[in-house]
Amino acid sequence: MMPGRLLGIDHGNKRIGLAVSDPSGLVARELVVIQRQSKREDFARINQITAEHEVVAVVVGLPINDMAEPGEYTQADTVRRWVERLAETTPLPIVLWEESLTSADARELSIRQKRGARDPIDDLAARLILQSYLDAVRDGLAEPPPQF
Repeated sequence: MMPGRLLGIDHGNKRIGLAVSDPSGLVARELVVIQRQSKREDFARINQITAEHEVVAVVVGLPINDMAEPGEYTQADTVRRWVERLAETTPLPIVLWEESLTSADARELSIRQKRGARDPIDDLAARLILQSYLDAVRDGLAEPPPQF
């Protein structure tokens, strides 16, 4: 059982997808897609949403399966650096969660929801990331977020 709602984030270069769990931490649902502005504006919007939904922790998708040459900068590095900056703006614990294949799964989900082919799917990817984490915690395969 989770201590409250969690926020799932799918970090992208142009958009940030957000999803939120129910208070019991069983089910994730897509919430919103934020068009990137500046880090300051993006973090302010994320923090506003965490307050509105009484979020107790944040789960950010981390693309671990990047194919990079040794020494090359990866998308995972970009996400880690972005999370470090986000952490400076919030007291909430932040969990990094492996997100491989969520974009493909989100695309399939968008088709089932009859979204347009050009509609953003970042919120659906955030939902899948968050649901994967919630399921792993429930099944004892991941630690719940630390309490603050």
